[in-house]
Amino acid sequence: MKLKVKKVILLEELNKVSKALSSKNIIPVLSGICFDAKDNQLILTASDNDITIQTHLNEDNENLEIKEEGSIVIQGKYILDIVRKLPDEYINIEIIDDSKVIIYTENSEFNLNGINKKEYPTIHLEESKNKVKLSRDLFNEIINQTCFAASTDESKPSLTGINFNITGDLLECNSTDSYRLSRKIVNLSDNKESFNLIIPSKNLLEFSKILTEDVDIEINIFNNKLLFKYNNLLFQTRLISGTYPNTSNLIPEDPILKVNVDKDLFYNTIDRTSILSTDKEKNIITLEIEDNHLTLRSFVAEIGKVEEKMMINNTMKENIKISFSSKYMMDALKAFSTETVDICFFGEVKPIILNSDEDKTLTELVLPIRTY
Repeated sequence: MKLKVKKVILLEELNKVSKALSSKNIIPVLSGICFDAKDNQLILTASDNDITIQTHLNEDNENLEIKEEGSIVIQGKYILDIVRKLPDEYINIEIIDDSKVIIYTENSEFNLNGINKKEYPTIHLEESKNKVKLSRDLFNEIINQTCFAASTDESKPSLTGINFNITGDLLECNSTDSYRLSRKIVNLSDNKESFNLIIPSKNLLEFSKILTEDVDIEINIFNNKLLFKYNNLLFQTRLISGTYPNTSNLIPEDPILKVNVDKDLFYNTIDRTSILSTDKEKNIITLEIEDNHLTLRSFVAEIGKVEEKMMINNTMKENIKISFSSKYMMDALKAFSTETVDICFFGEVKPIILNSDEDKTLTELVLPIRTY
């Protein structure tokens, strides 16, 4: 292999595929990025067996010139650092003696030990007959509004993923860690199939970081994996096996009290109320509504207490006192891009529901915490 490539182009593609590299990998070859120059293309591949990312650069005289075809695996950490720090506009990469690679410019030269491509696992990135298309913006919206509620507890693997439940032209996305729930429902175009998938939330987050251009995403669905096609990039992730819990009956109806609040004002008030807590994960605050007054209180025995008040329009004339995690409530509020949010109460020990007339596709649930 012998090629000349524009530095900024190569660095951009290396940054994408490097998201599939893991320092914890026990297979040495998987710490490398596979360079494959053939058929007028430079194909870069990285994998940690959990996700696989592949990009394709087409040969043209301005960005890429392939002088000799060939393949090699180069340690990801070193090739990224070298390309990032070289000041030249173009970089030359050449294989010597099958497993030696030279990376050079006019004034710099690096000699690295590569790995023969024969040692790299065979990776199949084929397309599926079962496909769904989403716009880049809608996909990012789904991820931003659901991923934060997924569990990080690996002892409950199904809860570490996002449930994509596709029924015809309706896509319902759910995430929960047993203490909160995020639900996003969107319409799909030209889809008649039904699928129920659990996708690792951390993999979806990694994929969303790559989506820099406003291009549609094609999702290829298999029994045990998904393949995302986006521009010149392929991103494959495993699916989580098992059954996702039925969340359809968790969201109650007919609240005893519903108040509409300014989202930013309510968020900032909760944020101030939780200042005294040294444990953001377990910070409990108490909300009390009496007539048109909303009061938030926090008490930490070793430090002191906080009390914040807001005026609200309590048209239902009901009062309530309820406690919850400030972190979970703030996470739920951040998921909304609307100016106002409806907070629905069903009782002191029943879930709190957040929704908005401005965005009927999103529902957030936060469980209360008993303080007695």
